[in-house]
Amino acid sequence: MTDILMPALSPTMEEGTLAKWLVKAGDTVAAGDVIAEIETDKATMEVEAVDEGVVEEILVEAGTEGVKVNAPIARLSGGTEAKAPEPKPAERTPAEAPPAKAAARTEAPTKADPAPAKRQEGERIFASPLARRIAEQKGLDLSAIKGSGPHGRVIERDVKDAKPGAKPAATAAAAPAERRGETRPVQSLQQMGIPEGSYDLIPLDGMRKTVARRMTDSFRDVPHFPLTIDLEIDRLLEARGRINKMLEKDGVKVSVNDIILKACAVALKRVPEANASYSPEGIALHHHADIAMAVAVEGGLITPIIRKCETKGLAQIALETKDLAERARTRKLKPEEFQGGTFSVSNLGMFGIKSFGSIINEPQGAILSVGAGTKQPVVRGDQLAIATVMSVTMTCDHRVVDGATGARWLEAFKALIEEPLAMMV
Repeated sequence: MTDILMPALSPTMEEGTLAKWLVKAGDTVAAGDVIAEIETDKATMEVEAVDEGVVEEILVEAGTEGVKVNAPIARLSGGTEAKAPEPKPAERTPAEAPPAKAAARTEAPTKADPAPAKRQEGERIFASPLARRIAEQKGLDLSAIKGSGPHGRVIERDVKDAKPGAKPAATAAAAPAERRGETRPVQSLQQMGIPEGSYDLIPLDGMRKTVARRMTDSFRDVPHFPLTIDLEIDRLLEARGRINKMLEKDGVKVSVNDIILKACAVALKRVPEANASYSPEGIALHHHADIAMAVAVEGGLITPIIRKCETKGLAQIALETKDLAERARTRKLKPEEFQGGTFSVSNLGMFGIKSFGSIINEPQGAILSVGAGTKQPVVRGDQLAIATVMSVTMTCDHRVVDGATGARWLEAFKALIEEPLAMMV
């Protein structure tokens, strides 16, 4: 008998949602067969069987959230030891959206449930992840709630049916969660004068929790500073028009952001000290400019990466950015397509934002925030003129990119943006 284990879809994954089973008890599977779909905060992956046999038992039902890595999720006959399946990117059309969110609201009992819930002080209380989240939102103490799930496990309906009189968890217990970057529990809102029932609370999904934790950690732990400059982009806009006219027959359209990504990569090669990451072992100077671009998706943000961006032409960059952005929005990216990178670009110019600063995406040493290009008066010599001006802000990790290095990189970037032909030499 072989236990099929919850696989790790990335080196940092600790838990995920078992979104969908593609097999049932009694089915025969062969090594390599896709048996389930797993969701993390940023991707959906298909899980392959690593052995052949018959599915004897499904231990974790579809839609279960918070399944720990290496926890048994099913049992297969014919094996001799527990094995973690091999994950691969989920291959489905956008219309085939995973049923995880709907399924997660149904708490079917699983055979992997632990022992009965304890009610003695200091002992563990067994409850589903959804029940725990609802209890936290309502300010309820799980120890005061009788579980109706297997072995006394507290499940969703128990918490929903609980009376408001159930005592709230101690406020002090919320402090560690706040330090980890999670939002404050409901009772803290009430303590701050916001009455219960005066707002709608949207539960945090995996992506939003991860973004909150990573950004809090980065803002708190990374010594950072901003550098802002203005760029004249009229020549860039003219060059883009000519480039797109040449590429029209191929159906390729280069955006301003594509040119910015290319200019960032070339500038990083010209000022390699800015293409760096801090680590306890030393400062890593990267061989290539792997540029991550911020893409807003439902429930958060993801940063797909243009690898070796300095080696690619604008047409190839345009095709890659379009493909990556589309797959990011449908959560079909492979982990290696959004993890890592050496430098990030966040562009809010299309929303009319003129200037802003971004939080560094560790382990990258810097991130560039790009504002909108607007017509502005400029002084050239003793003459007043009109130019399209765009503000950019470089947020630097002071451990690897000091002020002088950041200034030299922005100087190189400015030259490339204001004279795009410089990228060709």
